[in-house]
Amino acid sequence: MTLPEVLVALLLLGLFLPSVFAINGVCLRLVSATKESTAALQGVHDRCETLRNLAFTDLTSSSYVQNLMVAPPNASDFCKNATEIVTMSAYPVATGVTQFTRSPNGSVTTNSVAASLGSTLVQVTISTSWSTFGGRTRSEETTTIVSNGTKK
Repeated sequence: MTLPEVLVALLLLGLFLPSVFAINGVCLRLVSATKESTAALQGVHDRCETLRNLAFTDLTSSSYVQNLMVAPPNASDFCKNATEIVTMSAYPVATGVTQFTRSPNGSVTTNSVAASLGSTLVQVTISTSWSTFGGRTRSEETTTIVSNGTKK
């Protein structure tokens, strides 16, 4: 090999390795974002199932739901660091909205309380939001309707 060939080889190697490391960094950030999104979706569904399994009188009690929300929806580290909002209203005609916000530090704020959540159907919306790399805000949300019925 001649000196010019070795220099060209070193130049190509010097361009190739930083590119590989940059691509690796992007892939790791994408994997992390996917994990966060999956954890958020699981947290939303866990909270939804917890609320759906409550007795209807407990679901329509703002103090009961507020105390329930002090704990994160599941034990994952992600759920402890996300902001969660639960909104409830009578269905199909709302007479106000009951809304709670659980901040990452675990404190629960009552944003509003509905005049009545009714006695038959309640619409429940659960939303989780968090910040990803670059400060971009992401969120997951689900809505369900809970009926005042008997469990079999």
